[in-house]
Amino acid sequence: MVLTALAATTCMMTMNAQPKLSATNIDEVMKAMTLDEKARLLVGGANNFFGDQAVVGGEADLVAGAAGTSPAIARLGIPATVLTDGPAGVRIDPTRKGTTQTYYATGFPIGSCLASTWNEELVTKVGEAIGNETKEYRCDVILGPGMNLHRNPLCGRNFEYYSEDPFLTGKIAAAYINGVQSQEVGVSAKHFAVNSQETVRTSVDERLSQRAARELYLRGFEIAVRESNPWTIMASYNKINGEFSMGNHDLLTRILRDDWGYKGIVMTDWIGIRQGLPTIAEVHAGNDLMEPGQPAQVKEIVDGVKNGKLSMEDVDRNVRRMLEYIVKTPSFRQYPATNKPDFKAHGAITRQSACEGIVLLKNNGVLPWKPQAVKTVALFGENSYNFLSGGVGSGCVHTPYVVDLVEGLKNAGIGTSEKLTEIYRKYIDFAKVKFQAERHPAKWFQTEAMGPQKYPEISISPLLIQKEVGGADAAIITIGRQAGEGIDRDIATEFNIIAEERALITDVCNVFHAAGKPVIVVINSGSVIETASWSNYPDAIVCAWQPGMEGGNSVADILTGKVCPSGKLTMTWPVAATDHPSTSNFPGQTDFFTFEQMVGDNRPIPGHSYTNHDEDIYVGYRYFDTFQKAVAYPFGFGLSYTTFAFSNAKVRNLKNETIEVTVTVRNTGKVSGKEVAQVYVTAPKGSIEKPVHELKAFAKTRELKPGEQQVLTMQIPVRMLASFDEQNSQWLADGGQYDFHVGASSRDIRCTATVKVNEYTEKVSNALTPKARLNVLRAEAGGK
Repeated sequence: MVLTALAATTCMMTMNAQPKLSATNIDEVMKAMTLDEKARLLVGGANNFFGDQAVVGGEADLVAGAAGTSPAIARLGIPATVLTDGPAGVRIDPTRKGTTQTYYATGFPIGSCLASTWNEELVTKVGEAIGNETKEYRCDVILGPGMNLHRNPLCGRNFEYYSEDPFLTGKIAAAYINGVQSQEVGVSAKHFAVNSQETVRTSVDERLSQRAARELYLRGFEIAVRESNPWTIMASYNKINGEFSMGNHDLLTRILRDDWGYKGIVMTDWIGIRQGLPTIAEVHAGNDLMEPGQPAQVKEIVDGVKNGKLSMEDVDRNVRRMLEYIVKTPSFRQYPATNKPDFKAHGAITRQSACEGIVLLKNNGVLPWKPQAVKTVALFGENSYNFLSGGVGSGCVHTPYVVDLVEGLKNAGIGTSEKLTEIYRKYIDFAKVKFQAERHPAKWFQTEAMGPQKYPEISISPLLIQKEVGGADAAIITIGRQAGEGIDRDIATEFNIIAEERALITDVCNVFHAAGKPVIVVINSGSVIETASWSNYPDAIVCAWQPGMEGGNSVADILTGKVCPSGKLTMTWPVAATDHPSTSNFPGQTDFFTFEQMVGDNRPIPGHSYTNHDEDIYVGYRYFDTFQKAVAYPFGFGLSYTTFAFSNAKVRNLKNETIEVTVTVRNTGKVSGKEVAQVYVTAPKGSIEKPVHELKAFAKTRELKPGEQQVLTMQIPVRMLASFDEQNSQWLADGGQYDFHVGASSRDIRCTATVKVNEYTEKVSNALTPKARLNVLRAEAGGK
């Protein structure tokens, strides 16, 4: 009896002595953790694989529709944390069983629209609102921002990404991240790295030079890491030079942590166990959280430590990072989430940010509409009535409402044609049913649950158009495009306009112009489309992107002049998709879900098994401007209702550490507005070939009244002038005279200043070498 009592007392004392996680006792908690608990902490618990111990309070405490979790260890006071999809807003289920309460979230402008504001302060405000909703919906991390480059306009997920330029990408991302994380929740900057296509995205090998990787595909992430310290980064599905990103020690440790000093956690994209990539290799490479998580991965980590294939040091390193992340989260702080976002306040932010991101591509003087001059509009195009607020896939947001053009114009006091409204509304009802009935079962993204769908355009006869012209003061044609996760766009029907759209543009323009009435085309697309073949027809072209749930109001604000357009393109709009050099190495139109069946002989197929980045550093304007290729609209382009003059450009070299550029921007027109000063740098001829110029700074003015001016000051770290020197594994800025061109686009330079810069070098790790790529090529050639 005495021995039994002593044993019970000892057991009770041991249980009482178990530490509970706090920000100050991470070492103590790690000592108390078993190997199994450590392994479990590194594997996602989205589906409650591990029973009650995996999730504090059980399954009911999770957020319905969230993407995943980190698992809990209740014994040590380690809570589960919740990861929600993004980045244009919180993506969770809008309804839940057992309650009539709804859980909709604000739909903010997509990435390409947000970046087109060129307004870091405004993007930070958007981030703050998104961070607030993340926290109020009891989530800890939003999976965004999307930071991959627009290497090619056919990428299906370009709508989530910011730009073809890494500098602009990094600055906009840092602003977004700082905004979100100011609300004491985290982000997951994605997809790290070189996730340039959706076709066979989980296995494609992106083959590129060290220089292209460092200067283009990693540079934006580097800026974001240095300027905003994201809580988490998401490793991409694809391979880089033959090695999966998720298991790439060069990428996740040598570059991300050793070169850049990153302190947060890395999580995998949602794939679980990977063929050809052991979980223990991912842990060693620097992946701290395997999502969505499978029990076999926990066992593999435990077995790996026991059999010596995985070091305990690697496990402990990752566990420490996970605990450091967890103690920052709302879940750890037991934040009392309200589940009630402020839609009114956040809707206002959405409307403003969309207005600043909308780009005016053409205006023959018909915009803005003068008061009372336009009382009724004939609205053509199914997306005038089925306005696309965002893309499809994990990036879609379940919004409480979407303002279409009918409602947006109505709110501005402008009516629309009742007959056209009846035709299009009834057609859309029919198209929805037909679309879903004919949907291929494997195309999971083609459902309303995965985002608003684009339905085929219908033909409108010239006779009907003729009947409408008498009762309308103007016509609007909306050209819509939808794209998203899992599949890339084709040229014939998604980049180019189709026959029905071309006929609609020409017929409406012919009829309305004959009556002396204007025609405006609104582009409702997250990505670039072809415009060169038809842009001469309409009087104005407004690129509205996919501007979030207040989109119709934002477009009306631009059309009526309530807001003066100030958006600028963040990617080049080519004359043809094939003008991009990367198109020759971009995937064809093979459906992603039949690909494995179609290549049963396992032969490597360009664009599918691998993608060669033969264009190297010449992506976007770096190619078009350097080689003087004709474009539809250049990088940085965007019209205004007023005019601006740039003058008195000055540049100073501050101790060869920072270059300071100042310029005076004056509103020389008759309307208040904002302007973006863009700084493109031309380097002296040196040891490394360079593009003709590269964006290195930008700043947006406040709203300037007619005649008002503002001096903008921009600072450029000298290291940002450097190119990557592969031979010496270093960043190198050659010494000499540098030209700083300040303008309104990459092809509209207004003034130039020059300064001497001394040579700058910065040694970094020799990572992502071509060696892996050469080994792959040798293997494909039969070992020769």
